[in-house]
Amino acid sequence: MKLLYETTIINTGGRDGYVYSPDNIFNLDVAKPVALGGVVSGASNPEQLFAAGYSACFNSALEIQLDKGKVEYASSEVIATVALYPDKTDGGVKLGAKLEVTIEGVDQATAEEYAKKAHNYCPYSKALNGNVEVEITVK
Repeated sequence: MKLLYETTIINTGGRDGYVYSPDNIFNLDVAKPVALGGVVSGASNPEQLFAAGYSACFNSALEIQLDKGKVEYASSEVIATVALYPDKTDGGVKLGAKLEVTIEGVDQATAEEYAKKAHNYCPYSKALNGNVEVEITVK
């Protein structure tokens, strides 16, 4: 397989630590959310980082599909919500994701069609397929 792009992020300290890229372009404190026993810190957490990446990637996939289909639209927005749930199989936790897709300037049927195409195209969606429950709502 031909490599198109790769990146590296390093973590120290786990959920109460720091993440950074070797080139120092990306630097961020991370902390446990209050709901998981953390304290209010102003730092991000892995679920927020994942939601940011998924929403950006999915929206890019959506816009690529709309452009390929020569669909005229005013704008697009993807809101990603990432959650942790108890995993009954091993007593741990697992991810769940919800995507709220809005495409301004198209009818509902077209929006649903292109959200589905984006879901089939997006590398995040492909990676999650069969591993993480993803709920997509088209507004």
